[in-house]
This record gives sequence, C-alpha cells and structure tokens, in this order.
Amino acid sequence: MTSAYAPGPVLVFDGDCAFCSSCVRWAERYPRQSLSSAGWDAVAYQFADLAALAEFTGGEVSAERASREVLWITPDRRVYGGAQAVARLLMRSGGLWAWAGGVLALAPVRPVADVVYRWIARNRDRMPGGTPACALPRRS
Repeated sequence: MTSAYAPGPVLVFDGDCAFCSSCVRWAERYPRQSLSSAGWDAVAYQFADLAALAEFTGGEVSAERASREVLWITPDRRVYGGAQAVARLLMRSGGLWAWAGGVLALAPVRPVADVVYRWIARNRDRMPGGTPACALPRRS
C-alpha cells in the first residue's frame, strides 16, 4: 500500500456520488487544516487499486463495499467503514474534530451513529448536493 498510497491512512469513497464527493471536499478543507502531519489521502474507489487494497487488508476492501460505505484504511491494515470511518477521519484531525470523532467511536454512541450513517447513505441522492446518480445500487 505504501508504494501506491501515502504513508498515512486512506479514505476510499464513491466518486460517482456528488454528495460523497462534496463531503470529502469539505473534510479536505476543514478538519484537515488542523493536521500537523501528513494527514490522510482520499481516493474515489472507481480510481483506487482495489485489488491491491483488498490484498493489503486481507480481503476487507471490495468495490461492492466501497460503493455502499466510505472506508478508512490505516497503514496497519485496519479497515473502518461507514460511521466509524468518519469517526477515524475526525479523530485523525485533532482539536474539536478529534473530540467529535471520539464521541462517535464510543460504544454507547456507535450503534446510533451507524443507524444515522446508514440512513444518510440510503438517502444520499436526496441530500444537499446529491443527484440521482448518488443513489445506492440495489442489492441482488
């Protein structure tokens, strides 16, 4: 992974979704500003080397998974999806962002954060900036 990606974590998202792309651009502008280190990289799963990421993570990364939830992949091969990927991104950012991410990662909050994330993901085509192209693919 380190040859194809930066040495820091990688955020994998749906680049065909305008809502997802807008959220990543927001995260690149605001929470990332508080970083003093290399931070993290973002890559649309459509342009990522998913085979290399799947091998690196022991099969935890796939196009199907990346089309349904944002993924946070750490240099030590851990993969967080959905609300916990967002929590990890915020925790990496420092300051109040890290505090907010820590709250999302707390055991009592995690199930609620996951439900909210799944609801947003299912309705991302209706979110601000969303388009019909943002709709999740139907499961077969």
